[in-house]
Amino acid sequence: MFLKEFRAVVFQNVLILCASAVLWKQTTATATQVTRPRGVSLARASLYIPDSDFTCLDGSATFPFRYVNDDYCDCQDGSDEPGTSACPNGSFYCRNLGHEATVVPSSRVNDGICDCCDAADEYQSGANCVNTCKELGSAAQEEAQKRYELESQGYAIKLEYINKGKHAKQSQQERNMALKAEQLEAEALRSEKEREKQEAEEPERQALDKYRQIEQEAMKEKEEMERSQREGEASKAFDWLDSNQDGKLQVEELQTHTAFDQNQDGTVSPDEAKFFLHNEEEMEKNEFVTTGWPLIKPFIMKAQGLEAPSQPEQQAGEIPLPDDHHQEESIPETDGEEGEEEDEEHEEEGEIVKPSPVTPSSIEYDAETQALIEAANKARNAYDEADRRLRDLEREIRQLEESNSKDYGPNEEYQPMDGQCYEYSDREYTYKLCPFDNGSQRPKHGGSETRLGSWDSWDGPEGSKYAAMKYDKGVQCWNGPQRSLKVHLSCGMENQLLSVSEPNRCEYEMKFTTPAACSEPQKPNDGDSEFHDEL
Repeated sequence: MFLKEFRAVVFQNVLILCASAVLWKQTTATATQVTRPRGVSLARASLYIPDSDFTCLDGSATFPFRYVNDDYCDCQDGSDEPGTSACPNGSFYCRNLGHEATVVPSSRVNDGICDCCDAADEYQSGANCVNTCKELGSAAQEEAQKRYELESQGYAIKLEYINKGKHAKQSQQERNMALKAEQLEAEALRSEKEREKQEAEEPERQALDKYRQIEQEAMKEKEEMERSQREGEASKAFDWLDSNQDGKLQVEELQTHTAFDQNQDGTVSPDEAKFFLHNEEEMEKNEFVTTGWPLIKPFIMKAQGLEAPSQPEQQAGEIPLPDDHHQEESIPETDGEEGEEEDEEHEEEGEIVKPSPVTPSSIEYDAETQALIEAANKARNAYDEADRRLRDLEREIRQLEESNSKDYGPNEEYQPMDGQCYEYSDREYTYKLCPFDNGSQRPKHGGSETRLGSWDSWDGPEGSKYAAMKYDKGVQCWNGPQRSLKVHLSCGMENQLLSVSEPNRCEYEMKFTTPAACSEPQKPNDGDSEFHDEL
């Protein structure tokens, strides 16, 4: 008995709900058919009540409702004539059922030109207007559906970008933490290797000090030998040139040698001879050795090279250089076998080999000193390796922290674009955009790359921050400002640089499509209800 009553109550409630739904639907349908003057939108229907006076929408006047659409403009804002062309500042609402509602100026009402696809604006003009709203609506619906599908695909790729971006950021943060732990260990290791290096270098320094003294003495001896050789060479040359052996070199004596014929006219003039005597009439031997010979020697060497006798006998007028002038810096050769035997002797005896005064770099060290040098070199190499490892870690940490500090969008959706570059070419240039790095251009027919700007920040309008990128501090223009670049982003199926322009001198703009700029699309409506335009 109770079960039957319960079922009856449930059935009664279901009937009530069904009746309510039908009533709501009828009420809604009636609402869409509210009687309103021609040219008035559903949103403004409540302002046009036939049973009461009408007040201009700007509040400028109130009058009987019969004055509405009477083809006479009573309101300053033209709101009393929404369905006629009486008011020049009025507007006419096209319902365009089946397509999109539009608003046209009242001046176009009954002007013989069809502006509304439902032909509502030409109700008295006699124009042969055809209702094309259904066809237009179908085409618009088809286009909207295609756009929706493309945006849906782009948004799906964006979700993948978001996943990649967040994963990359997490990986970078984890890597950064691991590297900082390694950095602490590397710093400790470098400190240890630095201490070991210092400990190894101190005995090496002490051992090498005594060899430095030997090297300095050898160098001094070599320099003294070279100086003596130069003076001997100069002295022999002076004696040859001083034909009267009076201890002075005179103009007449130099004139007898064609080596001093600077203008190659066949004779040595007094002025040419004086040039080598520092414009004096004579020069004593001491002055010749120190300052005269360095000036004269090149001319004598040149003359000897050009006038060298083919016979052993010396030709008249030639000036002989000392036989050993060409060996001034030569190193005497030693017999190979004897040298090897001497080396073996020194190795066996473990004695210090005194370097040759001519070649101080050939010094050899005893076994103990050599061992100290090798130990110090090993310690230095170990320190260099530890220092290099630490600097590599510090560099990678800086790069990771720089990347982590970049704003890749609200959900890291732009992160996958970092490290990538995209190009676009026109008739003259090839442009390149590397997001979050820089933009540049290069001539297509050869030439260097010019930087248009380096990444600075997001530069979209208020409410759409991520709609544009800003790159500044590019290469300076000739007699102009530094180059700068703004990149406008829009939704697209792929990352693609579409165009480049220069609206102002040295200010460049790029248009770039990317799935990262796609928003979640809204499914298009059926285009058959005025509610879509009114609510």
